[in-house]
Amino acid sequence: MCGFVGMLFDTPMERSEQDIAQFKEQNNIITHRGPDEEQYYFDSYVSFGFRRLSIIDIESGTQPLSYNDKQIWMVFNGEIYNYLELRQDLIKEGYHFDTDSDTEVIAALFVKYREEAFKYLRGMFSILIWDKERKEFYGARDPFGIKPLFYYENDLGTCFASEKKSISLMMEKEEVNLDALQHYFSFQYVPEPMTLSRRIKKVKPGHYFKKKPGESIVFTQYWHATFQPVTKDKHDWIKQIQDVMYDSVNKHLRSDVPVGSFLSGGIDSTLIVSIAREFNPNIKTFSVGFEREGFSEMDVAKKTADKLNVENIATIISPEEYINSLPKIMWHMDDPLADPSCVPLYFVSTEASQHVKVVLSGEGSDELFGGYNIYREPESLKVFDSVPAPVRGLLAKVSAVLPEGVKGKSFLYRGTTPLRDRYIGNAKMFEEEEKRKLLKKYNDHVQYQQITESLFDNVEEYPLVNQMQYIDINTWMRGDILLKADRVTMANSLELRVPFLDKEVFQVARQLPVDMKIANGTTKQILREASRGIIPDHVLDRKKLGFPVPIRHWLKNELNSWAKQLIRNSETDHLLHKDYILQLLQAHCQGKVDYSRKIWTVLMFMVWHQNFIEGTFKKEDIQKMEQEKKCWYTAEGKTTCINM
Repeated sequence: MCGFVGMLFDTPMERSEQDIAQFKEQNNIITHRGPDEEQYYFDSYVSFGFRRLSIIDIESGTQPLSYNDKQIWMVFNGEIYNYLELRQDLIKEGYHFDTDSDTEVIAALFVKYREEAFKYLRGMFSILIWDKERKEFYGARDPFGIKPLFYYENDLGTCFASEKKSISLMMEKEEVNLDALQHYFSFQYVPEPMTLSRRIKKVKPGHYFKKKPGESIVFTQYWHATFQPVTKDKHDWIKQIQDVMYDSVNKHLRSDVPVGSFLSGGIDSTLIVSIAREFNPNIKTFSVGFEREGFSEMDVAKKTADKLNVENIATIISPEEYINSLPKIMWHMDDPLADPSCVPLYFVSTEASQHVKVVLSGEGSDELFGGYNIYREPESLKVFDSVPAPVRGLLAKVSAVLPEGVKGKSFLYRGTTPLRDRYIGNAKMFEEEEKRKLLKKYNDHVQYQQITESLFDNVEEYPLVNQMQYIDINTWMRGDILLKADRVTMANSLELRVPFLDKEVFQVARQLPVDMKIANGTTKQILREASRGIIPDHVLDRKKLGFPVPIRHWLKNELNSWAKQLIRNSETDHLLHKDYILQLLQAHCQGKVDYSRKIWTVLMFMVWHQNFIEGTFKKEDIQKMEQEKKCWYTAEGKTTCINM
């Protein structure tokens, strides 16, 4: 696991000492991604900088790595879980290895298959490869987008990096992408491949690229999610799911350093821990919660850990700690993310990093196995199928004029509006009419449906539930779920592994019929059945809670003054109508409508703006905050102090 920076020049370059020092600064700003080692490679066309977090003890696995008599040079961030099997196959075909690393396996696989090599990799990765002899530069990102990869083109060439901040150091000024900002207020994150910086983009998941010096970069999609339901007996599905999950968890446990796991009160993390402890009985688990009742699963997690006979370490977060952590968390995010759960995930990662170097987590289960409650919507809206078109049109008009918060307004809107015209992923913040009131530079030609239109075109023949899953896999999962998971764990030099997001697991999940996911008034039905007898019974039929955060209550009370001060002090008057935001906050405090998520989306953009545009928080300030000693109360009432 690591972070890297790479530069491909369009013409041969001789670098000054100042150029090399700047490049090293770009690499060192992401030291948190790899505090154990720092290495570089330079030639007339390419610069590679590498930061390593040591997970597996390997012989001479240092990066940048060369292969084939120094023809191939590469850097790689991630883990390849089938590298031992690939290595054995390559040895049989005469390929030689000087190390035991998965990095060298990728290099050998590339020599054999060139760009087709990426299809063989089972794992999470972002990769840069330089063929010095052919003068060809390649890169790739894993199928689901677990590991990030940014790029930026200028007059000298193209820069690539694991985090956007490495590239931002090259730029004199951060230019806000107004189209991306407009989309952010719909999605609560910036949808890929855009970033909030106008000239910096992301390589899409499941894509590789090829570039020669002086030529344009060419992207190719090598993988994308498809669904192909197959009819099987329920017991066959259960066995297949169990077999593939045991195999995936076992492979994700490969490490020479301690491995732990996050543990909430839900099925996903519990299944992973239940399987993992069969391979590693001493696995440690980590949980997080809040003091407010109804916003913590720590009691359930503790009960689960006791049943499984594994250690559980819990952390409670106060409103003050939550707010104080926001500047540094947003600095690590690179772009604004309005998901309130990124903060508790940061705190539990901080605690976990004091005990282990690797953690398992349950991301991806809901998207693959149909776990979100919104996936039950098509069943609840079937009543509209028998309503004549003229009546549906009338009901749509009624929905449009009903005041916000009136019971039934959302139901009428969803029942009379086609899915592709309204569904943009698991969460939608501001509608277009609301963004007109919020944004001073609103652009009528930038609509949120533009992000999902081509995605819906790919799956228009699928059942509605599969369409929703596909949209979420290509938007919400990569833009929110995996982004926060990567950033907050890497902020703590902690490697996160996600056994559900494995190509072999997806191969099973993609064949599940809808009635194996959404059935009996619940979600993830067949996964629940497959988990029975493996996880404790008290977890199976619990209502999904996840990482709930009491911002709805806090914005009325503990955080109200902070929110007002942030709105008034933020130097975003040229972008936002602050009066409208304050009106939302006032209406929320009066209990008229729950506007907490919309308000939070604005506040997180303002925190981001302070960090990266106003310069309120400098890099040095963030690093100082990282070194400060912080304390909080654990679930057992004991005070815990650690270096953050």
